[in-house]
Amino acid sequence: LLLVTRIAPLLEKELKEKELYPLFRDTEMPLVAVLADMEAEGIKLDTAFLEKLSGELRVRLDGLMERIHALAGGTFNINSPLQLREVLFEKLQLPVYKKTKTGPSTDEEVLTKLADKHEIVAYLLEYRQLSKLKSTYVDALPGLVDPATGRVHTLFKQTGTETGRLSSAN
Repeated sequence: LLLVTRIAPLLEKELKEKELYPLFRDTEMPLVAVLADMEAEGIKLDTAFLEKLSGELRVRLDGLMERIHALAGGTFNINSPLQLREVLFEKLQLPVYKKTKTGPSTDEEVLTKLADKHEIVAYLLEYRQLSKLKSTYVDALPGLVDPATGRVHTLFKQTGTETGRLSSAN
């Protein structure tokens, strides 16, 4: 508390110099109480819907995997950058746009550039998008529900991003 009382005037001065004090006073500070209430109240999830959606995504991902394997001419681990490199750049002879320490990059930026070069790339991009959605949200969120309240109690971070968006943890 002593440190806060010593540093607060310095931070206030800096906010005023940068003409950010009204934003801090009128928006950010009132939002603290709202976010605290939201954290305490929690967020109700429709876990039955998420379970159903997870199954639907699994079916869609399996279909995409089959299509990707057919276009690649054989099975491989789609989530392995090494195996994906072999398919895209050795087997299918697609152009290399960027290299990493371990070889040609298969990141989203590269795949987007390759999208018009071969049909497989659009399926790979969709597979990655749906896979991330499924693992990060659809499958993970139900495990974060507090059994006592039946809700997810996250911690909102007002300063977690530089773009003015909220981020959350837990």
